[in-house]
Amino acid sequence: MNSKPYIRITKEFKFEMAHALPGYDGLCKNIHGHSYELMVTVAGRPITDRTDPKYGMVMDFGDLKKIVRDEIVDKFDHSLVLRSDYSPDLIEKLEENYDRIILLDYQPTSEYMIADFANKIKGKLPPQIELKYLMLRETVTSYAEWYAEDNPDVVK
Repeated sequence: MNSKPYIRITKEFKFEMAHALPGYDGLCKNIHGHSYELMVTVAGRPITDRTDPKYGMVMDFGDLKKIVRDEIVDKFDHSLVLRSDYSPDLIEKLEENYDRIILLDYQPTSEYMIADFANKIKGKLPPQIELKYLMLRETVTSYAEWYAEDNPDVVK
């Protein structure tokens, strides 16, 4: 067997989130929710040091889980995500009534969110691990994909 294979590993996550797309020309301009599924694929070479407790692993799935939960899932799950340019009065009223409001400086589409998620995750990975792929499923039939080779400008 090749003792230095380059391997991809993937972990899946689920979270519930509401958002609105102001300016959109359809129903999604209204507040609505989705059951999101996020797939995260990283790659590297398995650890070859037999004394390392992670021997044979590219990355411990538990470590990847902690990064994605800390950066994405625990923040976005059961949150209302809106663009930050809503009127201050509306934002104030929402914050008086709800605990989990996230304001973003971009339209909270799957496309922009997945790019944001890639930056957040990539910045927390160990140096020898590369983020390769993300898939953010918004509905059973609709999803966005992010590939590292298409995004060389994402900073680690």
